[in-house]
Amino acid sequence: MSSYDSFRAARWIRFINLVLQAGLFLALFFGLNYLALNHSWRFDLTQSRRHSLSAETRSYIEQLDRDVRIIVTISNDGTDEEVAQSYRDISGLLREYTYLTRNNPKGKIEVRYLDIYQNRKDTEALGLDTPNQVVLISDDHRRVLTLGDFYQTRARRREGFRGESTLTAALLDVSSSEKKKIYFLAGHGEMRPEDVDRRRGLSGIRDELRARNYEIASLDLSLNHKIPEDAALVIVAGPQGPLQPFEEELFRNYLSTRAGRLIVLLDPEYRHGLEMLLFDWGIIVQDDVIYDPDPNSITESNDMRLWRFAPDSSHITDNLMNNVMSLTVGPARTVSDDLGRSPDDGLRVKKLIATSLAAWGEKNYRIRNRLPEYTPGQDLKGELGVMVISERLKPAHLDLSVPGGRLAVIGTADLVTNDRIITVGNLNLFIATVNWAVDRDTQLNIPVRPIERFQLALSADELVRLRLGLLLVVPGIVAVLGLAVYWTRRN
Repeated sequence: MSSYDSFRAARWIRFINLVLQAGLFLALFFGLNYLALNHSWRFDLTQSRRHSLSAETRSYIEQLDRDVRIIVTISNDGTDEEVAQSYRDISGLLREYTYLTRNNPKGKIEVRYLDIYQNRKDTEALGLDTPNQVVLISDDHRRVLTLGDFYQTRARRREGFRGESTLTAALLDVSSSEKKKIYFLAGHGEMRPEDVDRRRGLSGIRDELRARNYEIASLDLSLNHKIPEDAALVIVAGPQGPLQPFEEELFRNYLSTRAGRLIVLLDPEYRHGLEMLLFDWGIIVQDDVIYDPDPNSITESNDMRLWRFAPDSSHITDNLMNNVMSLTVGPARTVSDDLGRSPDDGLRVKKLIATSLAAWGEKNYRIRNRLPEYTPGQDLKGELGVMVISERLKPAHLDLSVPGGRLAVIGTADLVTNDRIITVGNLNLFIATVNWAVDRDTQLNIPVRPIERFQLALSADELVRLRLGLLLVVPGIVAVLGLAVYWTRRN
């Protein structure tokens, strides 16, 4: 064999060897990635398990049968440290959700981050125009979450991150095939959800409810003579005329036999025709107008400020109390629990909102050109109720626990008008009342994760020594080690 042939064979052998090495390397690379993607193990070593989802959430996500898009409009530009921290908390949590659905053929979670100012075309197509929100979309179902929904706060300071329970509840909501339907009663001069008027319209609260994936409709019982089967909740918002006896009976049957849910907002001066129904549920609504001369109960515009709340297992007033919020309303009437009602172990009645001790309920409010003045023996005085809830936990004649109806009565409809609902406390109270009434988010038992804070307190001398150590000592040690290695290799 000539030397030329031997050199050519050697070159071919080296070439084939290189090709085989490259092929083996690529096979190893793709094989390791395949194993990492489909047979990976993840370990959460943090003390509060902040990178792990609960078994309840994992169970729900594994059964997800509809695709869900999550649009995040939270900015991460660092100008607001609290918003930036929210971005880190929520984005880290969303990574866990998308990871769990990566192999789910029926329902996947897709997360997209959008800047509403830089991506105007995309945000307008999605109907988004507000920053710092998390929007969940599945078909025609939508749920909007604000930053406040993700945190447990006290005195306006974040104490815990409840993002997992919030996101899981929202996922269950939008992935459900049916929306909860809320009916607003009509036919008695009630406020209407399609009305944009500042003082009597409810278009603002309509939009807030729709953003939370509720369906809104009107209900005129004089036309239908029945409460629809799909009514998750009925709201009676400021009737200016009394309901007919047959309408009261329809509501009585709805609450008792169908475990119905009813929210009643009653302005003073108007008859409502629900006296006997409310009495059966342990609630008394007085025919008066509340006057509260306490300075803490009067706003700069002479509106009434409500700031006394009672804690309750319904959690309706939790945020109001923890963050020192208040309500702003116009004229209101007294709503109280009936302390003289007959014992009924199945009925739980609770007064949640009250005036100050200086307030009284003026009975002679219909007399014009008369200054309001407390009349002993006629007017009620003291801590007067403004909101009472009633819940039938189980029928009185049964020993087992059976879910019953829920009723909330508020002594003013002014609370939810377009002019008032922009007040943070008003919106917070009403949405919490609606969520309580329809049992939203109460089925989850996911703990709140505490927010860990670390503080390093150093004196001026300790700070100087720390700087010198970082700038001189550490680099000096590295330099000495480098010289030692150089000297050793040289010798």
